[in-house]
Amino acid sequence: MRGQVQHAAQPPSGYSFARRRWLLPSAVVHELDPDAPRSVRSGRPRRTARDWIVDFSLFLLAATIGLLDADSMSSYGLSPALAALDQLLGALACAAVWLRRRWPVGLAVALLAVCFVSSTSGGAYLVALFTVAVHRPFRYVAWIGGVSLLQAPVFYWLRPDPEMPYLVVIGFSVLLLLGVIGWGRLARSKRELMLSLRDRARHAESEAQLRADRAQRLAREAIAREMHDVLAHRLTLLSVHAGALEFRPDAPRPEIARAAGVIRESAHEALQDLREIIGVLRAADADESGRPQPTLGALDALVAESRAAGAKVRLDQRVTDPGTVPASVGRTAYRIVQEGLTNARKHAPGAEVAVTVGGTPGEGLDVRVRNPAPDGEVPPVPGSGQGLIGLTERATLAGGHLTHGPTPDAGFEIRAWLPWPPAAGRGEGVGAGGEG
Repeated sequence: MRGQVQHAAQPPSGYSFARRRWLLPSAVVHELDPDAPRSVRSGRPRRTARDWIVDFSLFLLAATIGLLDADSMSSYGLSPALAALDQLLGALACAAVWLRRRWPVGLAVALLAVCFVSSTSGGAYLVALFTVAVHRPFRYVAWIGGVSLLQAPVFYWLRPDPEMPYLVVIGFSVLLLLGVIGWGRLARSKRELMLSLRDRARHAESEAQLRADRAQRLAREAIAREMHDVLAHRLTLLSVHAGALEFRPDAPRPEIARAAGVIRESAHEALQDLREIIGVLRAADADESGRPQPTLGALDALVAESRAAGAKVRLDQRVTDPGTVPASVGRTAYRIVQEGLTNARKHAPGAEVAVTVGGTPGEGLDVRVRNPAPDGEVPPVPGSGQGLIGLTERATLAGGHLTHGPTPDAGFEIRAWLPWPPAAGRGEGVGAGGEG
């Protein structure tokens, strides 16, 4: 659906735009053509087929009005020489109509002066005034149209119409000028509306692209965070036991078999977790994908797995009923403990890790993972610290906070507080009693 909306919002381009190019004014094509080179767009637009038709029609209109005025010129009482001069100026004014797109304001000002002495150039001036109303801001139209309205009474006072009263002629001229200006402004407003819709469509397309990029970035961050939280624990087990096999090739056969079994099981679990993560992230809603999410009740299994791998872990579970902890809070606490065990296994192998979890509804959940300084020199283990950064972000998003750092005994500690809202049933019961 989103792709259809974007496609519909885009301005015409390519083959479809080329087919409709002749139906649009050159000024609009000049703005809407997305394929025109910058050098072409920066120059003067060339006339389209529609422009030629319109220009020719306006030329015929100006010439027709000039001929009608020429037929009635005998009633003005002009001499043959003045009548011929009037008609010559009218013919030149009609020919100048073809220049209206290049110099609209200059042509209108020139014809405003010409039509004061030549009645046959009145049609050409109306065309020039219409062009200014279409192609130029209103301040130009106001000045030129205002001068025309002031000039009309003087013109018909000097050259009165023998068939119509003076006031009727003035009123008709004012209505004609206002009608031409209004028609031109209407055409300009339609063009501006078209261009504004083009800009809105491009803006909407850009916003949709930004939203798509942001969603893609968030999806990548979710993949990286989830893969780190889940796979780092498994891969650390692989690294520790593979290193033990490398440095102790003369170990007893049962220990070698046990380490190989842990490596095999950890690799199998890592692949299984990887498949589940990809399945979750491909689903439309991760919570409805069917994958069981770890909660606070899974801490015992996590600690048992670490102990089976040879780690020394002491768990102090002070939450009497882990099932009452909200799933999101319990999952965050699980990830914190998992990352703490992984870091202790990497940077303090052989040290006993103390995990403490406690709290009550309304007071929050405290999670602490602490390990003492390692015994002896620890081989370098690759790591970028992104796990602790991700944990801090998780705790902040959950409404809590997380701190980590060295302890006075040269160990390391991760401590977090997560919100644990009071039981809803208890709050409702109190509220009901108060209302009663």
